[in-house]
Amino acid sequence: MYFVNLVGYTPIVHTFVRHLITEWRRLKLPTSDITVVAAVSGGADSVSLLLAVDDLIKLGKLKVRLVAAHFNHGLRDGESDADQEFVRQLTIKRGIELAIGKGTIPVDGNLEQNARDHRYSFLTDVAGDVNAFAVLTGHTVNDQAETFLMNLIRGSGPHGLAGMPSVRPLKKTADDGELSVSLIRPLLTWAMRKQTEGFCRDSGVEPRYDTMNEDTAFKRVRIRKVLLPLLEEMNPNIVATLAATAGLMAHGLPPAKAIEPAAAMPSIEIKSLKKLSEPEVYASIRGWLREMRGTTRQLQLKHIEAVVRLAFSTKSGKKAELPGGGRVRRSGGMLTFEKNKVEN
Repeated sequence: MYFVNLVGYTPIVHTFVRHLITEWRRLKLPTSDITVVAAVSGGADSVSLLLAVDDLIKLGKLKVRLVAAHFNHGLRDGESDADQEFVRQLTIKRGIELAIGKGTIPVDGNLEQNARDHRYSFLTDVAGDVNAFAVLTGHTVNDQAETFLMNLIRGSGPHGLAGMPSVRPLKKTADDGELSVSLIRPLLTWAMRKQTEGFCRDSGVEPRYDTMNEDTAFKRVRIRKVLLPLLEEMNPNIVATLAATAGLMAHGLPPAKAIEPAAAMPSIEIKSLKKLSEPEVYASIRGWLREMRGTTRQLQLKHIEAVVRLAFSTKSGKKAELPGGGRVRRSGGMLTFEKNKVEN
């Protein structure tokens, strides 16, 4: 949202919008001649991001093509359809292009992970269809703090405690593996949830609210509704503190030596691991598993340790099971990643 000074018709830019363009420049993102896809659920975080990017385009600060993308998970019956209609009406009013996807999310297993996988698959497809430079998501400082606690509770190593990066690869080309689409979180380091809600309010938009955010059956909701309020009694700034700690962890991680061609292949040579220091071994195996699995979700420190033992100890057996399907097998001086076979 921006205001107009009636004397000189000089636009007065909202603080939220100014923070966004500052972060855009800090991340060294292109300001012209690109297409960006903004993931919009209908909630305050994603809506504030969409509105702010649109304001920057209207102000001439960004000369980019903006495409909104909404995925209807269909998990809340009429509420999900109402979210979709809200986003549709908002983009019509703003003159923003919109892509809508809808899918049936499997309820077996981890519902949150299943929904996330379908959503990101849709966003990746949209980015490919419009030849986008990046997909933007509305993750905030609050999300970073919650992610830090989730990873801490499940026993993640330093990389897990580093939380979410502001920029990471979303899609690579099939031929040479070079980055073609980035996932960018431009609110992650500075925007609190109260700021996204405030900007929506100042923009005259009432965002949607997901009632599943009240369901404490989900671990993230329990952290948000139960654990964080308890921690706030000891530190009123606990959200910012945890997010800052995740940032410090990320900056303090030592760069891992590259292991070629293991980073992009299903097998990794054990003797190449023996040339590395212990932190580099852990970082390399984690990076390799991320490439093979497509995600580090559910991957805990104990799973990395099991693969390390498999590589260096002759008494550890011949395989290490991984969460969410898949295993690592040791044979002939190699570690090989295998996906679980699905029996019909």
